Amino acid sequence: MSLFPREEYLRRIAATRARMEREGVDALLVASPENINYLTGYAGWSFYTPQLCIVDAREELPTFITRQMDVACADYSVFLPSTNVLGYPEHYIGTALRHPMEFIAEWLTARGLGTRRLGVEKSAHFFSVRTYEILVAKLREATFVDCDLLVDWVRLVKSPAEIDVMRQAGAIADATMRAATDAIAPGVRECDAAAALYAAQLRGTSAGGGGVPNSVLMPAGEKTRAPHLKWTDAPYANDQGVNIELSGCRHQYHAALARTVYLGTPDPALGRLAVAVIDGMGAALDATRPGVACEDVVKRWDETIGRAGYSKASRIGYSIGLCFQPTWLERTVSLQRGERTELQANMTFHLMCGMWQGAHNLVMSETFRVSETGFELFTYFPRELIVKP
Repeated sequence: MSLFPREEYLRRIAATRARMEREGVDALLVASPENINYLTGYAGWSFYTPQLCIVDAREELPTFITRQMDVACADYSVFLPSTNVLGYPEHYIGTALRHPMEFIAEWLTARGLGTRRLGVEKSAHFFSVRTYEILVAKLREATFVDCDLLVDWVRLVKSPAEIDVMRQAGAIADATMRAATDAIAPGVRECDAAAALYAAQLRGTSAGGGGVPNSVLMPAGEKTRAPHLKWTDAPYANDQGVNIELSGCRHQYHAALARTVYLGTPDPALGRLAVAVIDGMGAALDATRPGVACEDVVKRWDETIGRAGYSKASRIGYSIGLCFQPTWLERTVSLQRGERTELQANMTFHLMCGMWQGAHNLVMSETFRVSETGFELFTYFPRELIVKP
């Protein structure tokens, strides 16, 4: 029932174990839902409760431990045999008297791992301070090693099968942006346009339905100077801009896309900004190919918008792919100054070139992969300031 063939997961696990060996850890305790999915296929929406995937260096396959209720979710998503999926009893849920990590600590001890070097994902969104403290308290003879982002770095270069899923996500992103831009008009409530967007996002395309999406951003009017706001129930008005940042989602693989809609006749200054951003994006993409450092892509962007009199302090992109809430970005490589990581074929990025200038604000982005000779776009929505007179 898993999304990818068994061989795909075995390759991922082997690459993870190779990194574990370099870090000198005997077992890796994986908490982030995207990394659990990457290693096992698990697709249950249960990450709000404690759960871990344990990669034991001595074993070919990992063990996934979740609450007993959610073992059935594993039946429909993981490639693992049932012996490698374990549910802790339900009386560990919803009480301050017990914690699921007590059960997992006992399991680790029984497996001979209670005195070994254990890698943990210290900044995983759903690996709480309390979770870590209980593990440390219960496994006093273990040595805990910060292996944050270990699996994330394995995920950086996508497989051909993953690339195919991201192409599908890109097509969903394009269809979703079309639905959003069609829905936005004077007098329409912002929330109604957002509803049209979400309907398209979940509907997907004839090639495949959409998945549970991550955040959608849709500030309007003077709020467009704030990059990370959602919608309200206010109606859109004439002479107003709307910044849309969304993603297509297919099996939790994301392809993000951003565009600005303007209702009425935009100020010429906004038009000039749009031209500069579009030129800068083209220059950045043209600089993209294997072997090029991330910061060299940014230099081409800086040079291009600089000639038009603009500058941008923040990064212009980041690795994207398999993600669960609360974000669609990966936390490894960014397109920013000082980032000397060299691009490799099948790395995937969200090229996010939003410009917030106070009075004039615009978002423009694409999702792409680094190809063998350059780049391949996953999103093809017209790259322009969308004007609706």
